[in-house]
Amino acid sequence: MRNKYSAIYHDLADKIIHHIYPVGSYLPSETQLAQLYGTSRETIRKALSALLTNGFIQKIRGKGSVVLNLQRFNFPVSGITSFKELNQSQHMNSSTKVLCIEDQYVPLEKFDYQSDSDLAATYVERLRIVNDEPIVLDRDYILKDCVSKIPYEVAADSLYAYFEGKLGLKISYATKTITVEHPTKEETQLLALEPHQDVVVVRSQTYLEDTTLFQFTESIHRPDKFNFVDFARRQKIN
Repeated sequence: MRNKYSAIYHDLADKIIHHIYPVGSYLPSETQLAQLYGTSRETIRKALSALLTNGFIQKIRGKGSVVLNLQRFNFPVSGITSFKELNQSQHMNSSTKVLCIEDQYVPLEKFDYQSDSDLAATYVERLRIVNDEPIVLDRDYILKDCVSKIPYEVAADSLYAYFEGKLGLKISYATKTITVEHPTKEETQLLALEPHQDVVVVRSQTYLEDTTLFQFTESIHRPDKFNFVDFARRQKIN
């Protein structure tokens, strides 16, 4: 069951997506929303904060929360978010096509990672589709030392929901590299790219709470469908 602020967030997001609150308009004030949903202003602030984080609104001092253009989806650079979670938070209404599940060794040269031995993994390749358009090609290498086998139905749904909910793994942190690259012929076809259109590639290495490396990921994004966003705080270095 969703908590109160999450339910309000999803309701407001639906209204923005369906243009009940059109681009450039302002949401009702916190007080008005609290009355509308029969809740506290603190709960409304949490819902608005989630809308802000996911790119639905921008807060303008003295005016309120203005609705932003949602032509692109926001990809959180600094966080660890599964595609299913991204789909739910941004109402993408996506589907997943599993292209491959097989045993492979991690191509360490792709990830600029050094190891004294080959790393055995389950390779999972999936195509993410939104509104009948392919937008992301995900290639995951899950180390056999951590997860011995991945069922097809898990790959079609959510790896992280399975890892955390079923296997009890505690996913903690990741290192990421983001580059703009020219796609291969196969990637161009799978993502329905225009000739000479480049892609944004996010390569990551993900670790468990005990610092065990368990996953390598290569996510190939259509650049016309995503904004890559981060939260940065000013830190002066003397």
